[in-house]
Amino acid sequence: MRNYIVLICARGGSKGVPNKNIRPLLGSSLLERSIKIAKELKNVSRIIVSTDSKKIADLSTKAEAEVPFMRPKNLALDDSPEWLVWRHAIEFLNKEKERFDGLIVIPPTAPLRKSSDVERCIKYYEDNKFDIIITVADSYRNPYFNMVKIDNNGFASTVIQNNKKIHRRQDSPKVYDMTTIAYVVNPNYVINNDGIFSGNVGSIKIPVERSLDIDTMYDFHLAKFILSKKK
Repeated sequence: MRNYIVLICARGGSKGVPNKNIRPLLGSSLLERSIKIAKELKNVSRIIVSTDSKKIADLSTKAEAEVPFMRPKNLALDDSPEWLVWRHAIEFLNKEKERFDGLIVIPPTAPLRKSSDVERCIKYYEDNKFDIIITVADSYRNPYFNMVKIDNNGFASTVIQNNKKIHRRQDSPKVYDMTTIAYVVNPNYVINNDGIFSGNVGSIKIPVERSLDIDTMYDFHLAKFILSKKK
């Protein structure tokens, strides 16, 4: 039986949605919803929140998650790579001589996820030889057809050029959006590499209706509407 540690990364500064991680969403914050999902998972020995905010830390411990360290300020900036936040947490656990087979990262920004979505990622990780499992969903836009870039002269062209003329989106190569439902990763892979796509990456497809990633107030209100309808 494998042993996992859940990591929830929730910094205090959020500009798109102020106080995003602790903003109430039908009675429960994004942070609390993520901790609840983590508590439903099997073979999880610890649920750790990485934050630079005392308010988030207090709410985390109240929701029965651990905050064994405060995140350094240089890892809590707008442009701080989350990969380094994962590495920081793993290095802390290694110093504690904590033994675990995988890190499950549950970003707070996907409140429509189900615990079964995360369990599927864990099983796929266990059944295969991937370094990391990501989650994806069908993309609304396609860089071969209806995603464009605009050059310095104002001319538009498709993001990816193709020798074959593509007149319908259905004829374009299939692409997917990465979601923030969950990541399951080998801790050593994070320590020894510089990013998600440095090694063998597997993916689990999530239905579009559960793949919403909150980045703006529009996303937040959309999630609130969907959750209220489900309720």
